Amino acid sequence: MSRFSTPISPYPPSLWEGGEKTPIRRRTKPEAGLVLTLPKRKVGWIGLLFFIFIALSACSGKTENLYLPPTRLSNAQLPTAILLTPTPAQVTPLAAQPTPTPPCADSLSYIEDLTIPDGSLVAPGEGLDKRWLVENNGTCNWDQGYRLKLVAGPDLGAATEQGLYPARSGTQATIRIVFAAPAEAGAYRSAWQAYSPDGQSFGDPVFIDIQVGP
Repeated sequence: MSRFSTPISPYPPSLWEGGEKTPIRRRTKPEAGLVLTLPKRKVGWIGLLFFIFIALSACSGKTENLYLPPTRLSNAQLPTAILLTPTPAQVTPLAAQPTPTPPCADSLSYIEDLTIPDGSLVAPGEGLDKRWLVENNGTCNWDQGYRLKLVAGPDLGAATEQGLYPARSGTQATIRIVFAAPAEAGAYRSAWQAYSPDGQSFGDPVFIDIQVGP
């Protein structure tokens, strides 16, 4: 077998080298068989033409148009807006709560002595009907729970705790206690104080002030 072989080319003879019909021989090994040989020149643009041919053949088929124009909806197909009318919340009025009554305040104001002025001269053992004019200038009404107690000096024969004359707030009242003059001569002064039902003292104290003669 010859060391040279005649290549078979798929290209027309006009594309062979020099425009001749004699093909270009290439040295090949005996066992290589047939070898496709491109012309020495025009390889670049021939390959480019072949690639363009293949690309155009692949693109010659029909392709679907992926762009879908928007469909115009009719008025019947347009969504209808739904207007919701707000429902007013039901408010349950709260029951009126009773207003707590603030605690009242106790007070007593001394006005004047109605009998037996201070420093009066009395006989030994003489009965003494002492009266004071006072005013309830607090906000509490005096009832049977209010008391008048001895806070200083001798009791002069009277009980050391007396009931305070009932009086409404803002009114005047007369406090009365019956005393007895001591048997011994001398000066005597007895002081009394008003107390509330809970045992709290309040207001001005009242006095009996006498001079027992010989």
